[in-house]
This record gives sequence, C-alpha cells and structure tokens, in this order.
Amino acid sequence: MVGRGLLTFKTTPSIMATGVTVGPLEKKSPFFDQFDKVYDDERCGLGTNEHANAKMMDDACKIALNKLDSNPSKADFLLIGDLVNQMTPSNFTASALGIPYIGLFSACATSISSLITAALLTEVGMSNCAIAGAASQHMSVERQFRNPVEYGAQKPETAQWTVTAAGAAAVTPYQQGYPSIEKATIGIVNDLGMTDPLNMGAAMAPAAADTFVRHLQGFQTKIEDYDCIMTGDLGKTGFTLYKTLIENKGFQANDSFRDAGVEFYGEDPTFLAGASGAGCSSAVYFSDVFGKMMAGNYKRVLLIATGALLSPLSFQQKDTIPCIAHAVELSMK
Repeated sequence: MVGRGLLTFKTTPSIMATGVTVGPLEKKSPFFDQFDKVYDDERCGLGTNEHANAKMMDDACKIALNKLDSNPSKADFLLIGDLVNQMTPSNFTASALGIPYIGLFSACATSISSLITAALLTEVGMSNCAIAGAASQHMSVERQFRNPVEYGAQKPETAQWTVTAAGAAAVTPYQQGYPSIEKATIGIVNDLGMTDPLNMGAAMAPAAADTFVRHLQGFQTKIEDYDCIMTGDLGKTGFTLYKTLIENKGFQANDSFRDAGVEFYGEDPTFLAGASGAGCSSAVYFSDVFGKMMAGNYKRVLLIATGALLSPLSFQQKDTIPCIAHAVELSMK
C-alpha cells in the first residue's frame, strides 16, 4: 500500500482469460461480436429471471476457464457479485461451480472490486487461479426499484437500461503477453444526497471523479500515460458530469476517456442515457478492453467502475444513494 486506499501489485498478476455472456437484447450492442455467448431468451430458458442471472454467470466463468483448458475444480477462488437481494444468483452460481467462494457487493463497481480482490490473493501467493466477475439481469434488477415494471411508466432522459450480461476474468500469477494488474485504488463512499433511482449517473459521477483524482495524484501519473480511461456505467448524464468534475480539479478529459454505459447500446435513443448494471462494465471490460490489450491497441488502461449502493429497503425508506468507485490500472508488459 503506497497510500490510503492505493495499492501497488509488485508481482503484477495477469488476466489470462475472460468470458462474457449476454441476453438477446444485447445483440443491439456494438460489442455484440465480441461476446462469447448470446442467449435467445432473457431467462436463458429457465423459470425465473434470477435463475437466468445465475446461469449467465455460471457460463461466463466456465468459458473463461475453458479458454485456459481448465475447469471449476482447478480454480482456487470464485469472487463474484450481482445486484439481486443478498446476491442470490451469485450464491447459486457458487453452489453449482463448487469453487471456494467469496460473494462481493459493490453494486455496479463489483467488476473492479472483484478484480482487486483476486489480485490481492494472487499477490500474496494464495491463489494460482481466481475467477472474478459480476452479472446483472434486466428484469431481476428493474423490478426491485421500479415496481411494477408491467405499468411501463415513462422514464426520464436521465434513466439507464440495466443490461442482461455477465463477465468473468481468470486472474493468475504474472504471465507474459497478458494484461497485468499493476495498481488499484479503493474507492471512498460519496453521498451527495441524491434519491432518484432514475438518475444513477449523476449520483455516481462524484465517486468516479474522486477515485480518478486520487489515483492520478496518488500514483503521480497523468492522463497521457493511458491509452484508455474507462468508467463503468455513468451513462450520458453521469459521464458529462464526471468530466466536468475532474476538469474543475485541473484534469482535461480527452479522447482516451470512455464510458461503458454510454457505449453499450451505441447511439440507440431507446436506451435514453445508456446502459447500467453490474454486467455492463464487466461485459465491456472483459471483451472490448481485454481484446484491445491482447491485440496491442492498448498498452496501459485505467478502469473505473462505479456503483450505487442502494437497496430496495433504503429506496422504500427514501434514503439517499451512497456511491462508490473502484479503479484498476492494467498494462501489457
């Protein structure tokens, strides 16, 4: 630890393989051809949305392991999470896979908090293969906060669409030729008093800006050091606000700045401010970003995933929405 919440991984654990699974609507994504598996049914042919959520995560983990010519019995740890009450889908995934399991909840920032945890276990020599990831399923999440979904209430322009997707990454000790986890910044919870679950981007933007500034200042890096600086799912509203906030701190956003929520469904206005959900950042990070690093298009990237730490109970009690953002810095060595 080089500073408060700032981690440097001297052994630079590697991401050797990834797996990404998505639902049928996600065929609209410009990243469609990079996803490993697309289901024809949002419920994956199962009886409930929650079972579909678990199925997607299960398949994503197996796909990542298969790329290593491995299987669940050879994985040391399973570090995953989702957005459903008590992470029930992740619990069922863990039951099916039989891998030593730690469930993680950072909301939509779980794609990165799981990577950080996997890297820590690898760094201290306690893991040779840890599976990190996150998932979301549209209906299982939407109905927790926007009941009843069947009413089809009109949403504001600030609203985002919860993606049906799961992403998993296999983290191992350093292997040349694969993206390495070099640094990480653990987020600090920000709560500016927002209560609207249909404006998540604005609620999460301050947390993203805070983590971004802490990472660059703490590690004494600059924007030009990165080929890509990508946030998780701020969407159009949150991404604009995030760039304004960091500019107020003296950082000028450039073309290297991307947001998975903005890009996930392209320019389709049907999805209003863009995409969200724990599967949003994990699907894009573990397909497009991982692929660009493997192809040599990106040498160094900074991934910042954001999460709104609300629950159905806190929402019903009209509490504010505390938010978090975690970051990892990846490089090709």
